[in-house]
Amino acid sequence: MRLLTATLATAACLIAATPTLADPCKANVRGYAAGATVAGQVRYVGDGDSLCIGPGSDPKTWTEIRLANFYAPELNEPGGRRAKADLSRLVAGRQLVCRATNGTGRQTYSYDRLIATCALNGVELGDLLRAFGGAEGGRGVDRRPSGEDH
Repeated sequence: MRLLTATLATAACLIAATPTLADPCKANVRGYAAGATVAGQVRYVGDGDSLCIGPGSDPKTWTEIRLANFYAPELNEPGGRRAKADLSRLVAGRQLVCRATNGTGRQTYSYDRLIATCALNGVELGDLLRAFGGAEGGRGVDRRPSGEDH
């Protein structure tokens, strides 16, 4: 019993000490004009509405995308980890075509992520995620009941 307790305690310490992987995307997303197209294979999924795409294995060539038409819960909010898993299952390793769009303040980037609509086989990811059962609930979703004034 002591051996089992010691083993579990050691495992818990190792898990707690494991560093969180930093976002590997390195490409600068500033300077893209609205309508610019970026295409590539999905290399990394950051959360339920952001991912990295790139043409090769060098993270310096990857572009981090913030989906313009889907607002997933944040990772630390209820449903956030599931939203990331849903997006990963849908797009990991697949080819996307993304088109930059203007966000707040007419910029095409937010927190060093390109704001874009992305398509998988010609279908927008926001639509696919909703059809896949993805729940929206991030900061960009208006949570007021539909009958209230905006």
